[in-house]
Amino acid sequence: MKNLSMLATATALAVGTPADAHVFLQSGAGTIGGSYRAVLAVPHGCAASATTKVTVKIPEGMIAVKPMPKPGWSIETKKGAYAQSYDFMHGMKAADGVQEITWSGKLDDAFYDEFVFSSYLPEVLKADAPLYLPTLQTCETGSENWAEIAVAGQDPHALRSPAPMLRLVASTRPAMAGMVHAGELMISTPWTRATPPGAKVAGGYLTVMNMGKASDRLIGGSFGDSGRIEVHEMSMTDGVMRMRPLGDGLEIKPGATVKLEPGGYHLMMLDLAKPFKQGDKVKAQLRFEKAGTVEIELDVNAVGATAPAGGHMH
Repeated sequence: MKNLSMLATATALAVGTPADAHVFLQSGAGTIGGSYRAVLAVPHGCAASATTKVTVKIPEGMIAVKPMPKPGWSIETKKGAYAQSYDFMHGMKAADGVQEITWSGKLDDAFYDEFVFSSYLPEVLKADAPLYLPTLQTCETGSENWAEIAVAGQDPHALRSPAPMLRLVASTRPAMAGMVHAGELMISTPWTRATPPGAKVAGGYLTVMNMGKASDRLIGGSFGDSGRIEVHEMSMTDGVMRMRPLGDGLEIKPGATVKLEPGGYHLMMLDLAKPFKQGDKVKAQLRFEKAGTVEIELDVNAVGATAPAGGHMH
C-alpha cells in the first residue's frame, strides 16, 4: 500500500497538478467583440501560507468589468478613465471602468479556489496581441506577485512568476445586418414582408435603442419614389384587434429599447409602386423628431413571416 501511495505521488508530480501551477486564467482564450468571463484560478498559497488577498490589474482594452460576489470574501474595486473610448455592446461607448479588483478573505494552502469577473473585449483589440492580468497574491506570510511578462523570443514557461495571460481570438460572427447609428439612436434588424400583386400597403419592422439622456420620437418617413411611412399601433380592444396611426409618433425614451414587430407597433408603408419580393431590399428614410432623417434598408422576408430571416418572434 505504501509503495502504491508513493507511486501515485510521483505520477502526480510528473504530470503536474493545479497545486503545482501558478495563478492562471481558467479559460485562456477570449473572442474579440464579445463578452469574456474571466476565472482566475489560485491553486496554492505562499510557501504553504494561507492566501488572504487576490488583487488583479485589469489591462487596457478589457472593459465593462464586473466582479462576481464570492461567499466569505469582500470585494473592492478601483475605477479610472481608459486610455481611449471603446465601442461597447448595442452601440454604447465606454470611457472609464474598473481597473483593479481585490478580493479579501482566507484560502488555506491545502485548497484551490477561483475568482470570477465578467468583461467585454472590444473590436479594436488585435488577435495577435495578448492581454496580461498581473495578479498580486497576498498571504498570511509573504506574497507572490504574478506579474512577469515574456519578452520577444523568451519562453514564457521559463518565467518564475508569469502574469495570467489571455489569448485573443478573432470573431467569426458576421456583423449585424442593417444596423444604423443616428446620434444617440441605434436602429437594427429592419425588415418587411413580401406582398401580393396589386398590394398598396406593407408592414415594416425594426428595433430602436436610445442610448442618450433625452427622448426622441419616430414620426414617419418615406420609401421608394413616392411611398410614405406612418407609425401605427396594433392592439386588442374588447376582444377585437384594432390598428391606429400614432399622430404624435412613437416615443423612444432614454435608455429604452422599442421593438416594432407584428402585432404591435409597426411601420405602415403606404402607396407601394410595385410588390415587395422576397430576397429584395427596400431603401427607406425614417424621420425622427431630434435625430432627423435616417437612411435604412429593409430586408424583404417571406409572405406571412413573423420575424426577420434567421430570427425568431419574441
